[in-house]
Amino acid sequence: MAIDIGRRQFISALSGAAVVWPLAARAQQPTMPIIGILSNGAPEATASRIVVIRQTLSEANYVDGQNVAIEYRLEGTLAEQCANLVARHAAVIVADGNVAALTAKSATSTIPVVFDIGGDPVRLGLTTSLNRPGGNATGVSLLTTASETKRLELLSEMIPQVTKIAVLVNPNSATTDAKLKELQAAASVLGRKLHVLNASSETELDIAFANIVQEHIGGLLIASDNFLHSETSKLAALTVRHAVPAIFAYRPFAIAGGLASYGTSQSDAEHQVGLYIVRILKGEKPADLPVQQAVKVELVINLKSAKTLGLTLPLPLLGRADEVIE
Repeated sequence: MAIDIGRRQFISALSGAAVVWPLAARAQQPTMPIIGILSNGAPEATASRIVVIRQTLSEANYVDGQNVAIEYRLEGTLAEQCANLVARHAAVIVADGNVAALTAKSATSTIPVVFDIGGDPVRLGLTTSLNRPGGNATGVSLLTTASETKRLELLSEMIPQVTKIAVLVNPNSATTDAKLKELQAAASVLGRKLHVLNASSETELDIAFANIVQEHIGGLLIASDNFLHSETSKLAALTVRHAVPAIFAYRPFAIAGGLASYGTSQSDAEHQVGLYIVRILKGEKPADLPVQQAVKVELVINLKSAKTLGLTLPLPLLGRADEVIE
């Protein structure tokens, strides 16, 4: 059985990562190192990551609210949030996603940045190499792009009778063309026809799903992307509303009612992020900490959603799942 973070856990997760810290509290704890969380992802997903980071820190005797302060702000743009952290001399900035990492990197060359991204940090300009980052940023790179074809295979296994599958992408993403090229090749081998849909705004998401209904498309693969990730809850709701079997990279999608997710384990990645925060707090430099490759992937299937969709999933597939939501 899956455990959803839920509203109470969401509030609890953020209780030590205050949205706005009272000025009096700051004055009382002037030497407490600030660990700033910079993210434009779904708040629920960010909260679950903070839980893992907080736990990893506590295992090294860094306790949120006692000798470190984890801060996550919901208001303002990423640039504004980052400027606030820089002005207050944060000890570490944790950047969730490519955009957040690039924002942090451009805002400071001295404050350590620990990122969790889905791209190549060298190509993005975050580091000079993987083994020796060479600057103030290091972290974890996820296997998101490489997992797209596997997600297509899994979705095809769940809906074997469907030949036409939609692929939802963000046309503004630098990796979209490469993903589509790989997916088209995989679809040809699987005997599937892909229908590409573009969305880079909430309005375009609604238009995309209207297109799915109009074209009578029987399945949907949502490509991994920062914008689409930030709309995880809305995407799950749309798939439920329109009864579309869909797969995404991120576990919260399946938790929220989507059929399935397959991608890098976020908890494993955030544990690695937490370990790097600890090492930096103890005096190590990001320039000397190699970028970690997150390789642990997990398949999550929402069996309740499958039943609602009228799908009977193969037992071997359910047996391979890391988590089945009933």
